[in-house]
Amino acid sequence: MTPPRPGDDLKQAIQRSGSFWGTVRAVLWSFFGVRQGAEYDKDVSQLNPLHVIVAGVLAAALFVLGLLLLVNWVVGSGVAGT
Repeated sequence: MTPPRPGDDLKQAIQRSGSFWGTVRAVLWSFFGVRQGAEYDKDVSQLNPLHVIVAGVLAAALFVLGLLLLVNWVVGSGVAGT
């Protein structure tokens, strides 16, 4: 039997067949911090780490963009006037 090489776990994780939309759903739930233990374990065993990274970066960018749009709207409406 051949001993495992350092990159084997990552190669196996990348080959997981979890859907990208399932990954997006898991990332959005993680933004709220309400993922339960059983669902978390299921996600860890099924999700592709590259999908998680891409979905996380996209979700963070959309969150920041949403905040910027909200601030511009509030400042532009005069509600936050001095």
